[in-house]
Amino acid sequence: MPAKIHKAPPHLAAETAAWWLHVHAEFSLEQHHVRLLTLAAEAWDRCGQARALIDADGPVTVTPDGGLMAHPAVAIERDARLAFARVLRELDLDATAPPERARPPGLHSNRRGT
Repeated sequence: MPAKIHKAPPHLAAETAAWWLHVHAEFSLEQHHVRLLTLAAEAWDRCGQARALIDADGPVTVTPDGGLMAHPAVAIERDARLAFARVLRELDLDATAPPERARPPGLHSNRRGT
């Protein structure tokens, strides 16, 4: 049976669509994985859109009373980055599994009694 040719969702940016196709070609994905991959790609694009606004306008805006506040796109970028990272983790695309540990190693500055 010939391999099915997949098309990236048309609303994705060209670079993101190329990544979507690459991941789809390299990994055996179930339907729910394809949906997660699409969500990750959408989050990446949203992050880029927010970053472009921040780059154009600056990270802060002036409020009507003359005060300063974070540009609304800062929160959008942050949320999109987190969403991308979380969905990517759910996809578990690493070729090799990380070593098993009960908990992450402690930080030197975080240890008691040192």
